[in-house]
Amino acid sequence: MCRTIAQLNAELTACRACPRLVAWRERVAHEKRAAFSDENYWGKPVPGFGPADAKLLVVGLAPAAHGGNRTGRMFTGDRSADVLIACMHAAGLANQATSLSADDGLRLLGTRMTAPVHCAPPDNKPTPAERDTCRRWLDAELDLLAPTVRAIVVLGGWGWQALLPALAESGWEIPKPRPKFGHGAHVELAPARPGRSALHLFGTYHPSQQNTFTGRLSPAMLERVLTDAAHAAGLR
Repeated sequence: MCRTIAQLNAELTACRACPRLVAWRERVAHEKRAAFSDENYWGKPVPGFGPADAKLLVVGLAPAAHGGNRTGRMFTGDRSADVLIACMHAAGLANQATSLSADDGLRLLGTRMTAPVHCAPPDNKPTPAERDTCRRWLDAELDLLAPTVRAIVVLGGWGWQALLPALAESGWEIPKPRPKFGHGAHVELAPARPGRSALHLFGTYHPSQQNTFTGRLSPAMLERVLTDAAHAAGLR
């Protein structure tokens, strides 16, 4: 049992439970991308980022090989981060519009970011077994955030499907049939355990290169979901 977010982060970064992910993250950290050849890659599981008393949680998929796996911070140093953090800043959830390195001064305001899988996967595709193995960290994070969290924004359908069982395990009622993912999806989950409050769950397309370059997701679309979630969480 992790009693604090700091303890969770420390234990998580030492995890070697998934052999394929361990091999891939360390291979990437050794071979590097040419543009970052002079940098020391993190090459370990990437913990969540943001305050331990966050009211809003942003849930992605997994760290990018040359983003979080390089910088050691969730949504930092890749194109998805460029879009997400700029929109979070516009929504009043970050103190600056860029997330380039772990020491760039970024602070999240009442908000924390995490992912169902904490190691960079090949082709950005964790296996179901890797998702399930990593879920204990998500369960622990939800338990620690439960006293304060009031809204969650999920980036993409994969994260949505990974999160729902964790929410059920962590003390919230999941309606039947299960809520379907979609951009702009919004459902309120009732507490199913003492110490839990009603939780607003929002869905948005992931700010991946494919989605943003094709126009499936625009910054305005993402900013609107983040703003609605900030209101629901009591941050605006």
